[in-house]
Amino acid sequence: MPHKNPLHIPLRDIPPQGKRYEVNETHVWEDPLQEFRMDCRLVSAPCMQLTILPTDEGWLLCGRIGAKVVVPCCRCAKDMEVEVDEPFEDYVQAPDEGETLAQNDFSEGDDHLLLEHGALMLDLAAIAWEQFALALPPTPVCRPDCKGLCPHCGADLNQGPCSCPKDEGDPRLAVLRGLKVEKA
Repeated sequence: MPHKNPLHIPLRDIPPQGKRYEVNETHVWEDPLQEFRMDCRLVSAPCMQLTILPTDEGWLLCGRIGAKVVVPCCRCAKDMEVEVDEPFEDYVQAPDEGETLAQNDFSEGDDHLLLEHGALMLDLAAIAWEQFALALPPTPVCRPDCKGLCPHCGADLNQGPCSCPKDEGDPRLAVLRGLKVEKA
C-alpha cells in the first residue's frame, strides 16, 4: 500500500547518491507554534531544503532552514522581526536488526523515524520543526543597547527613566558607602 503523507519519506526509496527535498507547507510550523503556545509569528512561509544521503548505518541529513518571524525582544518585549537562515546537519541511525519495527520501538534519538504499512519512513515535518526551533534566537534583542523594562513598575527604560526610587543597595552595608580605599 503506498504511503499517504507526502512529508513521510520511505527510506528504501532514497537512491545511493541521495535525494533532495523541500518543505514549505506553512502548517508544518504554524501547528506546533500554536500547540506549544510560542510567542512567535510567521512573516513569510518558512522553507527547509534537505538532502538525504544514505550511509552504511543510517542517513545523513544536510539542509538549510529559512524564515522571517516576529518575536518579542527579551528585554523590552516589543515585537521585532528576525530572519532565520541556518544550515544544519543531522544523522539518523538505522534501527538495529534486533529492534522490533512493528512496535516503532526505535533507539533513543530516532524520533524522526516511523513505520507506515511496514515501511521505514522519515518524518520531514518533524525534522523541519526541530531545525526551525533550533534556529530561532534564544534571547532575541531588538537592539544591542536595549535597556529593557523596569523590574518594579514595568516602564520601558528606552523611553526614559522611570519614577521608581533608586535602589540604595543593602542597608546593612550603608556604612561602607563612604569608605575610600587608597591604592598602593
